Amino acid sequence: MVNPPILRLPDFEKVFEVACDASHVGIGAVLSQEGHPVAFFSEKLNGAKKKYSTYDLEFYAVVQAIRHWQHYLSYKEFVLYSDHEALRYLNSQKKLNSRHAKWSSFLQLFTFNLRHCAGIENKVADALSRKTLLLVNMSTTTIGFEELKHCYDNDAEFGDVYSSLLSGSKVTCIDFQILEGYLFYKNRLCLPRTSLRDHVIWELHGGGMGGHFGRDKTIALVEDRFFWPSLKKDVWKVIKQCRACQVGKGLKQNTGLYTPLPVPSKPWEDLSMDFVLGLPRTQRGFDSIFVVVDRFSKMAHFIPCKKASDASYVAALFFKEVVRLHGLPQSIVSDRDVKFMSYFWKTLWAKLGTQLKFSSSFHPQTDGQTEVVNRSLGNLLRCIVRDQLRKWDNVLPQAEFAFNSSTNRTTGYSPFEVAYGLKPKQPVDLIPLPTSVRTSQDGDAFARHIRDIHEKVREKIKISNENYKEAADAHRRYIQFQEGDLVMVRLRPERFHPSTYQKLQAKKAGPFRVLKWLGENAYLLELPSNLHFSPIFNVEDLHIYHGHHNDVSEELDLQLPPTLNPRPEIEYVLDDQLVSTRQGGYQKFLVKWRGKPHSENTWITTTDFQKINPDLYELYQASNSSEPSSFKPGRIDGEKPFKVYSRKKGKT
Repeated sequence: MVNPPILRLPDFEKVFEVACDASHVGIGAVLSQEGHPVAFFSEKLNGAKKKYSTYDLEFYAVVQAIRHWQHYLSYKEFVLYSDHEALRYLNSQKKLNSRHAKWSSFLQLFTFNLRHCAGIENKVADALSRKTLLLVNMSTTTIGFEELKHCYDNDAEFGDVYSSLLSGSKVTCIDFQILEGYLFYKNRLCLPRTSLRDHVIWELHGGGMGGHFGRDKTIALVEDRFFWPSLKKDVWKVIKQCRACQVGKGLKQNTGLYTPLPVPSKPWEDLSMDFVLGLPRTQRGFDSIFVVVDRFSKMAHFIPCKKASDASYVAALFFKEVVRLHGLPQSIVSDRDVKFMSYFWKTLWAKLGTQLKFSSSFHPQTDGQTEVVNRSLGNLLRCIVRDQLRKWDNVLPQAEFAFNSSTNRTTGYSPFEVAYGLKPKQPVDLIPLPTSVRTSQDGDAFARHIRDIHEKVREKIKISNENYKEAADAHRRYIQFQEGDLVMVRLRPERFHPSTYQKLQAKKAGPFRVLKWLGENAYLLELPSNLHFSPIFNVEDLHIYHGHHNDVSEELDLQLPPTLNPRPEIEYVLDDQLVSTRQGGYQKFLVKWRGKPHSENTWITTTDFQKINPDLYELYQASNSSEPSSFKPGRIDGEKPFKVYSRKKGKT
């Protein structure tokens, strides 16, 4: 384009013609004489110039073209062509900005005749101002399917059909046909028994365009395109082995048969306890209710308290309100974790001042007794309190008496009658009636009466448990894992700190190895040391690990959600403070983090402290409590001693 005959040498006896054009990509111009090009010019625009208006772009193109060829144009008049009509009125503008003024002063150095040229006629300059794009036509094909043509003959499922069609027999092969060497069944490609089956299943299920859909949707996707006799079975096999589905999908399963707690034999020997939280704070500072229920008599104590998260505080309440009235129980059922109950028992045992040792065992069972009582308590309080919401603690004794006086549906007696052998007096019982109307019994008869009640209660509780188990097991299925099995664990949100649990994180983790069977519904798993929760899981949260497909997936490694990775550990506590608020206040702790300098010491709340290291929290509270304790500082029942610091004393 820059050599003859495309370009010619300039003839200074003839008139020069300059044609300009601009776009948001670049500017272009052509210098010509008598319609034949002499030279070309183009310039790519940078970021700032790309923001020019259309008028400024055309103006800029004119200025740059004339500047580029000013050695040709400065000595005589030339013709300037532009497809922007507004440039014709350049010299008649009354107000010019700094940019236009600068360009106008430059153009005044030249003599030219400005003429409008439509864009369709200004083809050369228009082409130079625009970006040239290379259009490529691409076609893609999937390789490897050609080998299918050679696999039909010896295939056990399609060999006879393929041979019959090749020989021209179509009597038994009505829906089959051969096209270009491929076997089709009702417009669906037949796949012989090769690894290609698993590949196409995986591509439609978990490939780049797959959505990891379940069995039915994946089968529909495969059946739309392919056919073989065991298609549905093979699709389900691949889906079960999909790593992403095993980790990312929640699966509700009714596994594990109902396991009722042993039937208690006497009042106040086997208890259950729970907390009613989130209540309005009363004038005395209470915002929770500590509920203790006797599983035999169904008698309950409703104890107002502050948010109960400290095992020492709960043990003190239990000793004051329960032990002093009924003695020590043999068992306590609670939904609190194992460490909480362990410290609860140790604190309670220490308050007795005894030298006797005790042993505890963990039975992963469920008990709905206290939850039922909590619902009844809520209904009672709503009816009694009415609009006095911040005075519920004043009517709690009334609610407790009413509950213990009512007949229990399971036992057929009121809790008072089961525990004490008689019904408590109500206001209506104070009516002065003749003495003979009121029944009285001697000591032996009264003892027999209590024994009869207890025997009837035990039998009714046993029957109630059996009926409930039969109804519950009708919708559940029995499953048992063997030691050494690999399982996936369902990650419940309550196992995480609220600030770390994320909506889109994995639903399951694993695989983990089963170490031991702990009764009907609980298993001990081999967890990595960096996980900060109990290795004991209910069978409902365990799913058998199906492995992965070696042909279509990478080799499996144990992968954990980010929130299960190792977190900072507290080395020791430097100080603690009580912060007063309108709601009553809270306690915070200044802690030293293990492996970090003192400049990174931070204050944490009680909740965070208990989440990170409940052992150190309980030990710190026991060592700095104002109440007498039989714990030796730094050690509890032979456990590994912790580094414990006393509260920092204020300056005197």
